[in-house]
Amino acid sequence: MKIKIEKILISDPIDVSAVDILREHNIHCDLKTGLSSDELINIIKNYDALIVRSGTQVTKKVIEAGENLKLIGRAGVGVDNIDCQAATSAGIIVIK
Repeated sequence: MKIKIEKILISDPIDVSAVDILREHNIHCDLKTGLSSDELINIIKNYDALIVRSGTQVTKKVIEAGENLKLIGRAGVGVDNIDCQAATSAGIIVIK
């Protein structure tokens, strides 16, 4: 299965080289760290994918607000900060 990702939100600090790699592939990336849950809920509808580490809690409310969300990527170990059941129910792929 192939999905089209055009716009990614990175909500936790990651190495700038990762952002550079995505941009080299013509993928629009916004690095916005320190967002509150409400701020994330308000902007997630504008993105196809979300990349997090351990700081961002990807709750059912975040997932439901992600009208265009197709993918949640966890840069690190485990997915305990992602509601995987809500993501799966919404047809969103979770990768780590």
